[in-house]
Amino acid sequence: MIRARKSASAGRRGAAGTTDPTREAAFDLLGAVLDRHRPLEAALDALPALQPRDRAAAHRLAAGALRRLGTLDAVLEPLLHKAPPDPVRHVLRLGAAGLLLLDTPAHAAVATAVALARARGLAPFAGLVNAVLRRVAEAGPSALEGLDGPRLDTPAWLWAAWGSEARAIAEAHQHEAPLDLSLRPGTDPPAGGEALPTGSWRYPPGTRVAELAGYAEGAFWVQDAAAALPARLLAAHSGERVADLCAAPGGKTAQLATAGAEVTALEREPARLQRLRDNLARLRLSAELIGGDAATWRPAAPLDAVLLDAPCSATGIIRRHPDVPHLKRPRDIAMLAAEQDRLLEAACAMLRPGGRLVYAVCSLQPEEGPQRIAAAVQRLGLRRDPVRPEEVPGLAGAITAEGALRTTPALWPDRGGLDGFFVARLIRAD
Repeated sequence: MIRARKSASAGRRGAAGTTDPTREAAFDLLGAVLDRHRPLEAALDALPALQPRDRAAAHRLAAGALRRLGTLDAVLEPLLHKAPPDPVRHVLRLGAAGLLLLDTPAHAAVATAVALARARGLAPFAGLVNAVLRRVAEAGPSALEGLDGPRLDTPAWLWAAWGSEARAIAEAHQHEAPLDLSLRPGTDPPAGGEALPTGSWRYPPGTRVAELAGYAEGAFWVQDAAAALPARLLAAHSGERVADLCAAPGGKTAQLATAGAEVTALEREPARLQRLRDNLARLRLSAELIGGDAATWRPAAPLDAVLLDAPCSATGIIRRHPDVPHLKRPRDIAMLAAEQDRLLEAACAMLRPGGRLVYAVCSLQPEEGPQRIAAAVQRLGLRRDPVRPEEVPGLAGAITAEGALRTTPALWPDRGGLDGFFVARLIRAD
């Protein structure tokens, strides 16, 4: 069961009843994703000023509702005589999430939902919200009995694409992801973490990274243990000239810089480039930052190595971004694959003969992973450089028959799982 801190402002009384800025912000986030198809993080950035704890609680509530949306709708549907307007449905979803997924007391969950409906101009539906959520409260956890949550919460096209692994992956998506950190060499990890076999440090879900000792001093950065593997497999050496393409938010750039490489980091989007710049400044690391399209940029001289973490469907990071299943569609995969081919060709052209290329996507879709590498090997004069078990401690079983690495959220269930990544290492042959 997901647990969220109670908002510091919860329980405040107003003319309309019990008001809660956390619920109002969560309502805005849910509408932004489901009605306006905006990414959750972008919607969060656009929220009005909130206390940090209220902001974090709103994000966790909205993310929890998105993560279990199919299940929540299956609970609510039998209690509705006809389909309510979408904003009313969002109020009901948030109320049901409080009742069934969070530790919100029944009276508080119902009262804040009714007040939210009134505050958002939905007063004619306040009685419906009250009646439906009271019935959900009366049923309690039994409302979830007999429901196939993993199946309900996963779009059919993703379930089909994941094949025999679909249920294990979908079950992992039911839970909030832990916080993983990469450490600067020579620094001590903050207290309360667990060392992972691959070198990352893991902390419980909901850990506030900015409150950890060493954050302001740049001792570490947030990076899922799977996301740290592509740069590790590139194995940059001191003095090598390396490019990190599509580099924001900068975790992989930081890894390459701490290895002593001369790093050029490219990012096309100005806002993401600024985030990359800010992150490197906090970490007290330097790299040449270039705003531009990696598909058309070329270095002044051939490079020793290139890391391409390509734009993708992000279906491997649904644990952290539960808006993804509600934003992506099957037609997106073909367009992304074409972009990935274009970037692979550009990356190959940047390398010296014998130079290394690591291709990575945080996607579980075969069209974005093994199929892209098979095509690249065939047409670009690249040869595979297989990943060796000793390079990925604890993940030898994730090495594919072709020598690539495929992690999924179903791995390491006793440790809290991993993001889904496909990583392949290649050598320019000519």
